Amino acid sequence: MLTLGEDILILITVMAMSIAFMTGLNRIWPVTRRYTSNDQIGWQLNVLGTTYAVILGFMLYTEWTTFSAATLNVSLEASALRNIYRLSEGLPAQQSAQLQQQTRAYADAVVNEDWPQMARGKVPETSHLINESMWKTLMSMKSMTASENIAEDHALYELSALTQYRRTRLLQSVTRLPAIFWCVLWVGGILTVASVSMFGSVSARLHAIQVCSLTLLITLVMLAISDVDRPYQGWVHIDDYPFRRAQQNMN
Repeated sequence: MLTLGEDILILITVMAMSIAFMTGLNRIWPVTRRYTSNDQIGWQLNVLGTTYAVILGFMLYTEWTTFSAATLNVSLEASALRNIYRLSEGLPAQQSAQLQQQTRAYADAVVNEDWPQMARGKVPETSHLINESMWKTLMSMKSMTASENIAEDHALYELSALTQYRRTRLLQSVTRLPAIFWCVLWVGGILTVASVSMFGSVSARLHAIQVCSLTLLITLVMLAISDVDRPYQGWVHIDDYPFRRAQQNMN
């Protein structure tokens, strides 16, 4: 879980390290002695850079797709909760009052407890207990009229969807990019930057700009992957607005 300030600090540190590596390499292996190796280094950089660019782009696309799916899942969960609240009006008076109270309590628990706990990497439990009580309320109902039967059937369908969306949200809050993928990203980035640093360039200033540009791009993409990999933590996270909106509608 990284803040915006930590992202900026990491970016500056990595760029400084790449420039330090290039400067140290120029002292150990002078640029004039590397001219004859440019063809071999350029071929290696071409293959390595293309392969790493495909890997980096695929990782970023996958993580953003997962982040978008988590955002949609939150909206669907809040929508199912509002539907249950509306359908409760068609139930018998006792069950209707209980279910309305439980849906409001569920929204309050998600906003006040689930989101702060997920931001700390924990799995919330209060909303789960409320969800169980909602099931008990609906399953204990004895419908008398056709309209109550219809309302109960639709409420059970929405409650089933709500339960599924909640489980998906909790799973998405604890799922992380496997360590082996991070290893591939780190090793690929280091090798690519090192290959650019070894290239023999006539202009030292132009070479430094090339190394900085590539390091900046790679680091920004990796930071973006890290930020969206934790959809409920850090400064790039999914907002609880759908549930706060549901609170307003139900109150």
